Amino acid sequence: MMVFWSDFISQNIHTNRFETDRSWVLLNPLEKSIKEKIEKIGLPLKDWDIKINYGIKTGFNDAFIIDGRKRKDLIIEDPRSEEIIKPLLRGRDIKRFGHENPDLWLLYIPWHFPLHNEPSITGASEMAEENFKRSYPAVYNHLLKYKNELTARNKEETGIRYEWYALQRWGSNYMDDFFKQKIIYPNMTKFVPFFLDNSGFMQNDKSFMIVGNHLEFLVAFLNSSLFKYCFLNDFPELQGGTRELRKIFFDKIPVIRIDDKINDKFKKILDNMSDFRIKNLPTKQIEKEIDNMIFDLYNLTDLECEEIGFIEIN
Repeated sequence: MMVFWSDFISQNIHTNRFETDRSWVLLNPLEKSIKEKIEKIGLPLKDWDIKINYGIKTGFNDAFIIDGRKRKDLIIEDPRSEEIIKPLLRGRDIKRFGHENPDLWLLYIPWHFPLHNEPSITGASEMAEENFKRSYPAVYNHLLKYKNELTARNKEETGIRYEWYALQRWGSNYMDDFFKQKIIYPNMTKFVPFFLDNSGFMQNDKSFMIVGNHLEFLVAFLNSSLFKYCFLNDFPELQGGTRELRKIFFDKIPVIRIDDKINDKFKKILDNMSDFRIKNLPTKQIEKEIDNMIFDLYNLTDLECEEIGFIEIN
């Protein structure tokens, strides 16, 4: 028995070099070959023409996040309220190629609003508050009910750096990105879902967003079986099988660069998938087609069906 075991080891042993500054897992020869092939022709996402940022931190959700009924009441009371009430997705609402519809809305109120574009205002401003109270009375009165809690959020900031009625972190350096096409994904998840948003959803701080070029292809790749097979273990696993999808880990993921023509092909198939979802039709076949498009880009063709089959069952 000992001789048999020794022969088995000598015939199947493989040597690997481990880098101490990267996470690592043990792979068999086929797994190692596939991962090396994918990484070799990819460019790290940090070198792509994209930006990755957090969602919004309110500091007190009960005040700033409302349901559809409260939204309707505020708009009835003052139609201008609609200008600053934005649809919201939380990390838990994001699904693969889609999202749940929680009917939640965010009161989007930057620091110094509505004078937030005045460069002369650098701290909490009574003038800004007076303008807000006059311009959006229904929303102001709603927030006034929570003034004690909002004032207590951060003693070093609230009432000093910004007004009590403003969001704690509102993406001041990238606020316009919320209204662009973007990929949204949760910061911690078991299922690693990505959603391409073209509707201007706001998002909470339990999620990230990616803006930039070729997002149709990128969301397809991130949702593909190839991405999960090759790169899922690049993200730390937390308790219960949850993965942490922080930017620092995404920056290192190598992804093949494509041109506008290829991106348009992915846009077309994603538009088709959107039509299916609107009609409540199954999209499994479309997702399979997307996987095959990704395989083709990486030259994992029928001639290398062993690789494709191995990816699909893992």
